[in-house]
Amino acid sequence: MHRPAIVIPALDCESTIADVVRGGLGAIGTVVVIDDGSTDATAERAGAAGAVVIRHERTRGKGAALANGLQWAAREGFTHAVTMDGDGQHIATEIPKLLERSRQFDEALVIGAREARSTDTTPLRLFGNRFADRWVEIACGLALPDTQSGFRVYPVARTTALGGRARHFGFETEVLIRAVRAGIVIESVPVAVYYPPPGQRVSHYRGFVDTVRIIFVVLGLIFRLW
Repeated sequence: MHRPAIVIPALDCESTIADVVRGGLGAIGTVVVIDDGSTDATAERAGAAGAVVIRHERTRGKGAALANGLQWAAREGFTHAVTMDGDGQHIATEIPKLLERSRQFDEALVIGAREARSTDTTPLRLFGNRFADRWVEIACGLALPDTQSGFRVYPVARTTALGGRARHFGFETEVLIRAVRAGIVIESVPVAVYYPPPGQRVSHYRGFVDTVRIIFVVLGLIFRLW
């Protein structure tokens, strides 16, 4: 049985979260938002839009929010978790593409590989993405087109069993490397994304700090320090 829910880690995205939740509910009947210590009305607007809301009293990091959401999905009996960001970049009408591939490969981890131009992101974040793509390949022997996409379908039971430890943006990189080593098939599906104009973007990716965190996660796994 394929029973998916949508998991959305969210931090201070009150202007976008309601639309993201409503879009998710239009594709899948259950959406959970993990409010990672927001100081605005993110939790209230997510709940009003129809999401189940889990609140962190303080900010723990995107990885911690994702791990909490996956654990919630496991407790509630969902077999798969579709993860989306709360800033609106992931387009709900693309969800059926990911679910179709997930149903074809029920135990696979499915990545929505972003069809985005390099001009749509900052040079440092672009470097971080390309670095991660290359070093994930080195770490696990598998070349993937977009290792940093947060638009994914996780097989819940197998993913929670991996024991991921990273609590910030390195979590998604760590999960891929551990998944490949555990024999989980990785599937990639091209998806469209939406990037608002630079002045309207809400991103909590701290260029230097989070790129360094990803580097340390990858190197730690390569050298079996974790």
